Amino acid sequence: MIIIIVLAAIIFIVLSSTVLKMHPLTGLLLAALGVGVFAGLPIDKLAETIGKGFGELMSKIGLMVILGCVIGAILDKSGAAIKVADVILKLFGEKRPAFAMSVIGGIVGIPVFCDSGFIILHKLNQIVANRTGKPLGTIALSLSGGLFATHTLVPPTPGPLSAAGNLGIADSVGLVILLGLIVSVPSLFLSTWFAGKYARNMETAESSVVEEPVIIPERQLPSAWKSFMPILLPIILITLASFARILNFPDVWIKWFGFFGSPLVSFLLAIFFSYSLFPEHPAEKMTACFKSGIEHCGTTLVLVGAGGAFGAILKETSLKEIVSLWLINNEMSGSYLLLIAFVIAAFFKTAQGSTTSSMVLTTSILAPLLGTLGFVTPVQITLIVMAVGSGAMIVSHTNDAWFWVVSQFTGISTRDTYRTHTILTGLQGLASFAVTMMLWFLLS
Repeated sequence: MIIIIVLAAIIFIVLSSTVLKMHPLTGLLLAALGVGVFAGLPIDKLAETIGKGFGELMSKIGLMVILGCVIGAILDKSGAAIKVADVILKLFGEKRPAFAMSVIGGIVGIPVFCDSGFIILHKLNQIVANRTGKPLGTIALSLSGGLFATHTLVPPTPGPLSAAGNLGIADSVGLVILLGLIVSVPSLFLSTWFAGKYARNMETAESSVVEEPVIIPERQLPSAWKSFMPILLPIILITLASFARILNFPDVWIKWFGFFGSPLVSFLLAIFFSYSLFPEHPAEKMTACFKSGIEHCGTTLVLVGAGGAFGAILKETSLKEIVSLWLINNEMSGSYLLLIAFVIAAFFKTAQGSTTSSMVLTTSILAPLLGTLGFVTPVQITLIVMAVGSGAMIVSHTNDAWFWVVSQFTGISTRDTYRTHTILTGLQGLASFAVTMMLWFLLS
């Protein structure tokens, strides 16, 4: 009976946002209440359980999501994202502009939402196309593919960060970053190949539908090392902290590496040093970045918390025991569970459009099951995050804001966006899941 109740709740969550046009927060909370009522949980405890689930997840990753969004706003408003792109273009030269754009997208997509990153860099598409003689469609699709690859797999973007928190490995973010980078690399090459082969003949036109961002003159852009610092400093510190534990450094070293390499402290340090990106009125401009970043992540935060609330209700039901028993009896553990995670995330993504929501919902469902099925080590659970992130790529279409950002800022028709962007996101998801499975057989 509980399986039917949960399936009905999942269908309701999807239909509430796609057909009934409810805000996803409303759908998630109503679904959580419905599961609690029909599963026979104590009525007087439902509100408390939902509030507790919301608060517990927010206490683990809420500040990290906010600070990650602030870093993204800093890269945007300071012109650092444009400088990063310029440096990488010079590094790769004009002979490989499509791959350079994929790499630019992959780097910028680590701390910045993919749609924001595309808006920040969309003018660069035209500049690179004109400079190199490559079709605009090829350049733009390479950039979008690179942005999407890390957006779904590498923290501190909210999707993988929320998934890690849901599955109880918020303190192993360094490992999630490391494996996420490994899993996302094939997508960069795939994006380059696909864009060069299938997007070169697309008709494009500059769109006036969306307001263009302010363009900062090149002479006013920050230096290269300052531009890369907000992206690389947290990654370096978090990775060092993880390796200190793995390599059994002395306890004192592990303690200090762990302090500076915690996501909260490393993000704060990156923000502190980012004041140098604004030579004039830094305090005023950083305040504007905080305001923009906090406004941008508001919806993400409430969805993350609501996903935690939904997961808390599921933990109180008998779903864990029933599904665990079924999986065990059918030997559905190990690589099979990775496949299940991938399929569930792909279902949510395709049905309701949001990558972050699909990752939050999927991990909320899976979290109560992992321990029973033998997924206990950080590496094993991180691979679940990778499987969920891979599924959450499949596919971006008309119910996804990312679809329209790529279409409108590139000036390509809806039909061509389906034929290129949508197919590419599906291929990226499959490629990332294939790498995840290979890592499972290598590391498990």
